[in-house]
Amino acid sequence: MLKQRHQLFVSLMIAADATVIASACYGAWTLRRRLGEGWFPESWENWIKEPLVGFVAPITIAAISASGLYRARRDKGLLAEQVGVLKASLLAVALLVVMLFLVGNDAVGGKAGDHLVRVLGGDLEPGRFQILAIAVLLPIALGLERLALRLLLRWVRARGRNLRHVAVIGSGRLGQICARTIARNSWTGIKVAFFISHHDRTKRVACADRPVLGGLSDLEEVLRRNPVDAIYLCLPNTSASKLSETLQRLERFTVDVRIVPDVPLRYTPANMVVGELDGMPILSCRENPHAGLGGASKRALDVAGAIAAMLLFSPVFIACWIGVRLSGPGKVIFKQRRVSFGGQTFKIYKFRTMYSVEDERHPNVANPGWTERDDPRITPFGRFMRRTSLDELPQLLNVLKGQMSLVGPRPERPELIEQFRENWRGYMLRSHVKAGMTGWAQVNGLRGDTSLRKRLQYDLHYIKNWSLWFDVRILVLTVFKGFVHKNAH
Repeated sequence: MLKQRHQLFVSLMIAADATVIASACYGAWTLRRRLGEGWFPESWENWIKEPLVGFVAPITIAAISASGLYRARRDKGLLAEQVGVLKASLLAVALLVVMLFLVGNDAVGGKAGDHLVRVLGGDLEPGRFQILAIAVLLPIALGLERLALRLLLRWVRARGRNLRHVAVIGSGRLGQICARTIARNSWTGIKVAFFISHHDRTKRVACADRPVLGGLSDLEEVLRRNPVDAIYLCLPNTSASKLSETLQRLERFTVDVRIVPDVPLRYTPANMVVGELDGMPILSCRENPHAGLGGASKRALDVAGAIAAMLLFSPVFIACWIGVRLSGPGKVIFKQRRVSFGGQTFKIYKFRTMYSVEDERHPNVANPGWTERDDPRITPFGRFMRRTSLDELPQLLNVLKGQMSLVGPRPERPELIEQFRENWRGYMLRSHVKAGMTGWAQVNGLRGDTSLRKRLQYDLHYIKNWSLWFDVRILVLTVFKGFVHKNAH
């Protein structure tokens, strides 16, 4: 019955996707006719052939299916599904171009005498413009459709309908965390029906307000009498030796099985990733979030942003250069060893804000350590630059060289890293990403002589929840509240 219901649901989703795909195709075709060739085509056949629905619909549905977007995954997040829709749409457009090229469809190359379409100051052949419009409209239309469908399902499930009942194997701490997490996220429509203890025998009758129907020795009998849709396997580390045997016994039942690893969250501050290598399952509990496409996009943002900032602030850069030169003897650019990605050291660039070490007229010139408010080593002009963060402008060169990023945890000195790595749990996780000119901690006022614990919490939050849009948000906040702050000194 469950399989039949799922097949019906998938059929309805395919029908809805096909309708949306056809709408996107006709929308792109309408734009082509409106901007290039006029509203009405020469023949009624053009209404069927030119929108390319016969090509786009099956290719896109196949790409969506290959991306796993028709599988039953109630615990899949909205963002993950939107990313999947985008990837499937772009794959479908690429396959469409190849297909049309092979069959020689006029939509790819256009015909002699076609009216060109004017787009952003350039001319495009109508067929190429139509494919470009499909590439834009298709992911938007499918994304909105999936979003509306998921929100509707969440609304229905939150009211006790369309539920999926599961059993949790493991009545210890891990099993209880699993049950409570599922209960908090009622939008999934998943409901814990009962527990099975991770012990062979148990006298326990209830756990997390759900009945415990037996132990592992009763597994088959319990599942036969109480069929469920899925199993959450939450064995503690003390029972890890039973995992293989339990999975083998569960093969007798047509239920989905999901393993919840007994890994404390304090050891997994970054998002977990599940993968495989030649059939060997791999659970990555800690990874660099900037690897792959994410890293390439972040690097592109860094280079573009650094170049734009250098051009925009070039008059300020020159003024600071002159101001530092007039503030006293010494080099204009101050260099200091700092630690960035992977624990690698580099020389950070700053405008010099202190009296030169060789200048003995000022007390405590060579005094090491963090600067304090009203530090006598700081020049008057240097104090102004520190309060406005203008002394950090040369770090744009570090960004262009790839030693830093525009956004990330602030870099620290190697000698302080050695101290903090022993005293502050998780501190070295900051080195999983490049150090940044600004960061989540900085835009929230954690600068200068502020709580190291708080700064670490904000840095780890940034690493765990990183996205390109998070970087853009921090850069925007930096413009409004990141330059001048009462804690900057």
